[in-house]
Amino acid sequence: MAKPAKPTKQAGRARHVPQRTCVACRQTEAKVGLVRLVRTPDGVFADPTGKQPGRGAYLHAQRSCWEHGIRHSLASALRTSLSEADAQRLAAFFEALPQE
Repeated sequence: MAKPAKPTKQAGRARHVPQRTCVACRQTEAKVGLVRLVRTPDGVFADPTGKQPGRGAYLHAQRSCWEHGIRHSLASALRTSLSEADAQRLAAFFEALPQE
């Protein structure tokens, strides 16, 4: 009895792209287009690699999203309160991002 042929991959099939939502403006975008922020026991940090353990939230690399996120929605998305040190650290990270 002959073995059935293995199914081959379809040539034109699109690759799955993970989607995430910016916590400030609520727009959905590809994960690579957003900046991940992570809550750790030491505070809230930017996670450029997206691999740090901890609760994460995403923001666009736009001034309006960062200002709104730091003042309003980021603390609730991370289920914590942002300390002054966290806010300063995140603001310094945003200032270091390249301008678009």
